[in-house]
Amino acid sequence: MSHLRRRRRSTLAIAAAVAGTTLALTACGGPSTAASSDETEAAEATDWSQVEPASEITWWSNHPGQSQAVEEQLIADFEAENPDITVNLVTAGANYDEVAQRFQAASQTEEKPDLVIASDVWWFRYHLNDQIMPLDDVFEAIDADADDFQPGLYGDYEYDGQHWAAPYARSTPLFYYNKDMWAAAGLPDEGPESWEQLQEWSTALEAQVPAEGSPFGLSLGTSWSAWWFENMIWGQGGQYSDEFDVTLDSDEALAGGEFLRGLFHGDDAIATVSADDSMADFASGLIASTIGSTGSLKGALDAASFEVGTAYLPDGPQGGGTPTGGTGLAISSSSTPEEQLAAAMFLEFITSTENTATFSQATGYMPVRTSAVESDTMKAVYEQAPQFRTAVDQLADKARAQDYIRVFVPGADALLTDAIEQIVLEGTDPAEAFESVTPQIETAYTENVEPYL
Repeated sequence: MSHLRRRRRSTLAIAAAVAGTTLALTACGGPSTAASSDETEAAEATDWSQVEPASEITWWSNHPGQSQAVEEQLIADFEAENPDITVNLVTAGANYDEVAQRFQAASQTEEKPDLVIASDVWWFRYHLNDQIMPLDDVFEAIDADADDFQPGLYGDYEYDGQHWAAPYARSTPLFYYNKDMWAAAGLPDEGPESWEQLQEWSTALEAQVPAEGSPFGLSLGTSWSAWWFENMIWGQGGQYSDEFDVTLDSDEALAGGEFLRGLFHGDDAIATVSADDSMADFASGLIASTIGSTGSLKGALDAASFEVGTAYLPDGPQGGGTPTGGTGLAISSSSTPEEQLAAAMFLEFITSTENTATFSQATGYMPVRTSAVESDTMKAVYEQAPQFRTAVDQLADKARAQDYIRVFVPGADALLTDAIEQIVLEGTDPAEAFESVTPQIETAYTENVEPYL
């Protein structure tokens, strides 16, 4: 097992425990960062009662879940209630990574947003770079009901007693299946409880898919592959890391890699790789099932000519679970107090009970407030499209905090993706693939994270 050199640090428990019958995941934290103490003092030095909100702010988004239209409507609704504040929506990239790279580059220029998308694998980097501010004091100043955020979702952004972002377009991976193909294959109208069961069902599904199709398909790519693969590696009893100790050479992690390789290579292979987007292949009927974000649900329901089924991610022999993911929103630390106050007001508005339900209805992302889960709006959504309920229930029943190195080590997600792509595309031995990226992950930790702990 590969161990990273450590220094003394205080570490909050990262494991997210499920509590209650709604989405009451226990808030999770991570490594304390020395840099945050100065930032907290700076934030506390602002007397928000003496600050007037700016007349104009800029929001950088990639419009997750094809949400530009609903984002524009939320802005219009906010400006109607706050006519003295204008919100400029900027398409800052096609995905989370492009927005993040532009935001990091903007720190060296005059171009900057006041509010920015902060995905699960990028927001901590913003924090280490002192690019974002803690939200607790400004939320208190505007009487934002932060306690109503889903605890596990809001807790994902907590460090040293401060929250550095708020949940916005939050998701888990879902198992999607073609109900028509399932019925024609004589299968029950439900997702497989285990990966072994999906493999057993694949023989019947082979006869239902086109010649170039498959019973199961996946997409690859940064901020995606290493997210869904957590379910598979956990299902074999492995993990990417034990806190910051890389564990990719453990027997359990290698078993996860072998399972993945077996899906795509060998006599028992049942899966294909989508050239672009497995959700598009799924909606077209090319593949019978796939893993997609909850944020892809609305698009799948609109695009598919068949009835779409949704289910929890399958378990492996050692269980599994589903990682939380998606994006939050953070406020730039380099904005003026006036801009920060206006950004906080807008952030509180678009994540309100009513508006998070509206956003969920339009995209498939989970409502981020506890009060929204059983709101009249969401109940109507569940009744009309029960598939939306799957994500809500899976979060309560199966959610698990992500492994440290994927979300806290800059660049580790891309390196894990590289190893996964070696296994899937080339059939590389998992031991070789994981070994090829482990030293780079260790270097990224020692250079970019350890000095701040």
